[in-house]
Amino acid sequence: MSYAAYKMMHWPTGIENCASGFVTHSRADFSPQIPPIQTDDLESEWPAERQTGPLPNLIVTAANVLEVYVVRVQEEEIRESRVTGETKRGGVMAGISGASLELVCQYRLHGNVETMTVLPSGGGDNSRRRDSIILAFQDAKISVLEFDDSIHGLRTSSMHCFEGPEWFHLKRGHESFARGPMVKVDPQGRCSGVLVYGLQMIILKASQAGYGLVGDEDALGSGSAVSARVESSYIINLRDLDMKHVKDFTFAHGYIEPVMVILHERELTWAGRVSWKHHTCMISALSISTTLKQHPLIWSAVNLPHDAYKLLPVPSPIGGVVVIGANSIHYHSQSASCALALNNYAVSFDNSQEMSRSSFSVELDAANATWLSNDVAMLSTKTGELLLLTLVYDGRVVHRLDLSKSRASVLTSGIAAIGNAFFFLGSRLGDSLLVQFASILSSSVKEEIGDIEGDVPSAKRLRKSSSDALQDMVNGEELSLYGSAPNSTETSQKTFTFSVRDSFINVGPLKDFAYGLRINADPKATGVAKQSNYELVCCSGHGKNGALCILQQSIRPEMITEVELPGCKGIWTVYHKNTRGHNVDSTKMAAKDDEYHAYLIISLESRTMVLETADLLGEVTESVDYYVQGCTISAGNLFGRRRVVQVYARGARILDGAFMTQDLPISESSSVLSVSIADPYVLLRMSDGNIQLLVGDPSTCTVSINIPAVFESSTKSISACTLYHDKGPEPWLRKTSTDAWLSTGIDEAIDGSDGAAHDQGDIYCVVCYESGGLEIFDVPNFNCVFSVDKFMSGKAHLVDTLITEPSEDTQKVMSQNSEEVAGQGRKENTHNIQVVELAMQRWSGQHSRPFLFGILTDGTILCYHAYLYEGPENTSKTEEAVSAQDSLKTSNVSASHLRNLRFVRVPLDTYTREEALSGTTSPRMTVFKNVGGCQGLFLSGSRPLWFMVFRERIRVHPQLCDGSIVAFTVLHNINCNHGFIYVTSQGFLKICQLPSGSSYDNYWPVQKIALKGTPHQVTYFAEKNLYPLIVSVPVLKPLNHVLSSLVDQEAGHQIENDSVGSDELLRSYSVDEFEVRILEPEKSGAPWQTRATIPMQSAENALTVRVVTLFNITTKENETLLAIGTAYVQGEDVAARGRVLLFSVGKNTDNGQNLVSEIYSKELKGAISALASLQGHLLIASGPKIILHKWTGTELNGVAFFDAPPLYVVSLNIVKNFILLGDIHKSIYFLSWKEQGAQLNLLAKDFGSLDCFATEFLIDGSTLSLIVSDDQKNIQIFYYAPKMSESWKGQKLLSRAEFHVGAHVTKFLRLQMLPASSDRTSATQGSDKTNRFALLFGTLDGSFGCIAPLDELTFRRLQSLQKKLVDAVPHVAGLNPRSFRQFRSNGKAHRPGPDNIVDCELLCHFEMLPFEDQHEIAQQIGTTRVQILSNLNDLSLGTSFL
Repeated sequence: MSYAAYKMMHWPTGIENCASGFVTHSRADFSPQIPPIQTDDLESEWPAERQTGPLPNLIVTAANVLEVYVVRVQEEEIRESRVTGETKRGGVMAGISGASLELVCQYRLHGNVETMTVLPSGGGDNSRRRDSIILAFQDAKISVLEFDDSIHGLRTSSMHCFEGPEWFHLKRGHESFARGPMVKVDPQGRCSGVLVYGLQMIILKASQAGYGLVGDEDALGSGSAVSARVESSYIINLRDLDMKHVKDFTFAHGYIEPVMVILHERELTWAGRVSWKHHTCMISALSISTTLKQHPLIWSAVNLPHDAYKLLPVPSPIGGVVVIGANSIHYHSQSASCALALNNYAVSFDNSQEMSRSSFSVELDAANATWLSNDVAMLSTKTGELLLLTLVYDGRVVHRLDLSKSRASVLTSGIAAIGNAFFFLGSRLGDSLLVQFASILSSSVKEEIGDIEGDVPSAKRLRKSSSDALQDMVNGEELSLYGSAPNSTETSQKTFTFSVRDSFINVGPLKDFAYGLRINADPKATGVAKQSNYELVCCSGHGKNGALCILQQSIRPEMITEVELPGCKGIWTVYHKNTRGHNVDSTKMAAKDDEYHAYLIISLESRTMVLETADLLGEVTESVDYYVQGCTISAGNLFGRRRVVQVYARGARILDGAFMTQDLPISESSSVLSVSIADPYVLLRMSDGNIQLLVGDPSTCTVSINIPAVFESSTKSISACTLYHDKGPEPWLRKTSTDAWLSTGIDEAIDGSDGAAHDQGDIYCVVCYESGGLEIFDVPNFNCVFSVDKFMSGKAHLVDTLITEPSEDTQKVMSQNSEEVAGQGRKENTHNIQVVELAMQRWSGQHSRPFLFGILTDGTILCYHAYLYEGPENTSKTEEAVSAQDSLKTSNVSASHLRNLRFVRVPLDTYTREEALSGTTSPRMTVFKNVGGCQGLFLSGSRPLWFMVFRERIRVHPQLCDGSIVAFTVLHNINCNHGFIYVTSQGFLKICQLPSGSSYDNYWPVQKIALKGTPHQVTYFAEKNLYPLIVSVPVLKPLNHVLSSLVDQEAGHQIENDSVGSDELLRSYSVDEFEVRILEPEKSGAPWQTRATIPMQSAENALTVRVVTLFNITTKENETLLAIGTAYVQGEDVAARGRVLLFSVGKNTDNGQNLVSEIYSKELKGAISALASLQGHLLIASGPKIILHKWTGTELNGVAFFDAPPLYVVSLNIVKNFILLGDIHKSIYFLSWKEQGAQLNLLAKDFGSLDCFATEFLIDGSTLSLIVSDDQKNIQIFYYAPKMSESWKGQKLLSRAEFHVGAHVTKFLRLQMLPASSDRTSATQGSDKTNRFALLFGTLDGSFGCIAPLDELTFRRLQSLQKKLVDAVPHVAGLNPRSFRQFRSNGKAHRPGPDNIVDCELLCHFEMLPFEDQHEIAQQIGTTRVQILSNLNDLSLGTSFL
């Protein structure tokens, strides 16, 4: 393996930073929606709106992923909730019945976000300005991003870099720094401070242009909202101000100029010196004058405790700062100060005055905080408790601090208050939560706590999360998040009620994972289908958020029944309502989703079958009037499900249930190729390239043929077309036309028969021509309302060609001309690519926007998301201005054009292209509204995909278990509740349901099983399908028990109790107790069963658990045993010892008593940190020794040892007789075992020092490489080459490649790569391709990726493409992918290795480039677009392991 590819497969989910700000809308947009709602009754909306106020966006970062969300609030509407009878999670509170987070945009950056903040635009509640996002990256890079409406995404407004040769003096000779850059912002948005290199403070001055003036709307001349910008920057060296160790800084509220408060330590101290040297911290407040670049000290406070670490600025009108330490909280302002002791370790500076103490004892190291109101802060502790800190004040003087307990919650990495009604708990260790809060005065009676579970499994409400963090939050003593009991203090203190509204699933931090068989695996599967037999079982989370995550990359449906059905072309299910059911009152309308299907229509090669879907599928082909003599092209419902329409090659039939009411011959000369149905229209694409429309008349339930005049005269041949029904409470596309108030004429024609003024929405027809243009028409008038040239080239944004944008106009013409010129040479490649299928759909949801999908002949899937952009002509969003403009008609665009409609291209992470075969193809896309509570689109074909829509975001999940799928449809009846039917290419019809336990709103489907403890290591026992797992649970013990365990029993020491008071001996102390649980997987959705538990002794930590195969030398046969390595953790005064335990796993009985039995245990010197079986022997790493044992059946006898200087072995890997071991500090060693002479030999080692995290062998054909990941988030690949002169006769391992992953890799798993499509043709190449393994790895951020070997030709091609893409793609936040992937040595000496790994995170941008650019770049590196895409495709095929 000389060359490899690094590919992410599951992106990080552990949220590290969260913030809120008005990024996508300004405070003046009175409702938090991006497009302001135009409802008829504005009055009803105002009161509720005023309570929550304008809601800002939520911005979160997880490692290198940046996401912007908008909070969608469902107000309690009395009339609605009665009808549907559904309740949202959390019940009704403060007039709000539910809230959810909806994705606005998401980016994967070429760099990890260290810290993030939002630069406020200043201004009051009616300000039109928007906030910007400031991101800080490792060393000293700062990017400022703002939201650009015209592209519906973030745009970099300024970049500030303080790295490189000209800034070396800032480091002052230091190479490594304790933390990355820290960014904070002035609350009024006048400036921002970034602390880099420990003591250099960068001040970013915000531009003050047009502050609050009337004219600031036109500041940019674009008419769009103005975002806060950074104007200039300068540096303050804090060393000049006599500061040595800065711990934190912040900006105080309520000053005329920005005031920066800095917490710093004058001289360092440590735990052993605290009794002499304490209270070493102080705070200094500097007034920052950005114009004069001066920073005078205005006040300071000294003698703060040494463990103070965080500053919390108190909002106006109080002002000042709260200093948070591990044992005390202090408040300081210019005029007043007070303190609160949290536990017995808190002492005042000179021990004279007594500190006021809180009513309970708590430790506040590692707390996060936010303000719920101007005098109440919420703190989240390291145990996940929420505390409320109340400032008791009079005027601006704070008298004292009150601390009260609220509820328990998730362990947070950050808290962000969102407006005045919500806060977000971001977590890296558990699921992040969106929580609504409301304050009540405690003088009122405490409310009854209702059931806040509220998760009714109603079909309409999509499952937000099956995650267990929520379940346990909701079920009781954990965060039932209803506020604390009123304190007994005399003030009427505020208490808060809480309600969890939404959650994000997090699968990190992944400590370890095992690769095992799924419970519904198919033993007969082969090839790619075999891969979906497996799943990953991962240890994730920490403490009470600890969980087992079961991840599966592909969906494996639960089959209800299966029949053989060869030669099937298509399947459809239809409803049937009898006529009288049409005038039902609106209460029954809610049950529309729960209506059962009536008929299943199956189209075979030369005939059609019809089945009834009542309870059993019975064939009724003979007794119905369906067209059954030939194959059916499509079938569906018309007229509100009262009629069925069936279209066949030469005609159509309308049926009422089983009886035909109309038979309509369509055309003699040409046959129907594709059909799209949108009640009451049916759109047909004919084989001669024309389209015909069947128009239905709801009053008579009949249809008539209408060839739109636009297409009769047209010579352009149509390659694909579809109908789009824009329905919902308010048709979305209407908002995009300027005369939104006038377009009501269309609906009246539809509702003529209905009598009810029911807005059925509008219907549009999307057409793609063979020339590549796309047009949208309204139906039935066929006026063109939107058109785009070259749709198939896949541009990043689609803009109506009729719009003339003054600013971009000239550039567009220029670029088009240059494209034409450049295009002459390569026309021959592009003309044969066409759009073969289109779909446009808007799924349910109050604020959902339509998606547009297109499939091209080469298998590319284009996915676009519509958005609204009001151009410069109509700046104002208020109705008066719009109606005034309507009468003026300033624009030259025809009135019916949807000129505010635009589309943005959405990247699809995991999908595999498949070429469309020549000739007609059956339609591959099927839209579904409710399959097991999910909505989206199913794509059939050789590698079928589920596109599921959650929070306006598309999640792509493959389904590989049945190979190619030719037809798909939904089915809802008694036996199959919201399930589906599909037909495989082998001719099997399967009726299935989605697995219920999984949550699909994640990169991979995931099921979480709560453990209520920290999982450490898991392994898979394949013979019995069990998962042994190390879990530690914190247990409270009295202090005297804990102290007695810290004593060496043999030496017989006594504890000196004189220093410890007697009352302290009775206080409890938290200790982790370890056990090994043996879990057995259950059928999908059920919690796993613990079959047996192996407890450890007191103070004994289980470090490793492995399934080993040992050769019993007495019985001469192999035994599979469970081996556990442990260590006694008793402090530094006791010599380290450990035990090795062997267990046999017996009969799997129901009571599980004799499941495991201990057959051997032995105590050794040193901690036993790693175990492995080597050719029937057991290899044990105990402390600094590595000993190989043979197994006699009753005991282990050492046969060989290796005594190199490893300090502590973190991982052991074995291939044949080769051993790779990784040390905590001394990098890796490569050993071999010789049976004759019984010796372990050191072959080679890495001479550098490296803090290893994980190691593994990488096998590519006949070459063996060694891979290691380290604490600086790098990976390195080494190889053993004794014949090379630089390897010092083979003593030294040579570097083959190095790469910066940007995440701590904790585990590698070696899996055989699958044959890719290009390999199948040349199967004769020998074993080199077959014996090729890739490494799947998991990280502490919750991400998965793989390192896959490449052959040299592919590598060179992709590497030259990568070099081109560094410049060809505009990178978000201006980050450079090459510098991100450089090896980080953190100041240690490191000799750079070869750059032999290509970065697929950068290469995946190639697919998102427009078609013409792809050709150009491919030409520049001397290859073709097809060749590059097939290489990328083969890589993703070869690594689809799950």
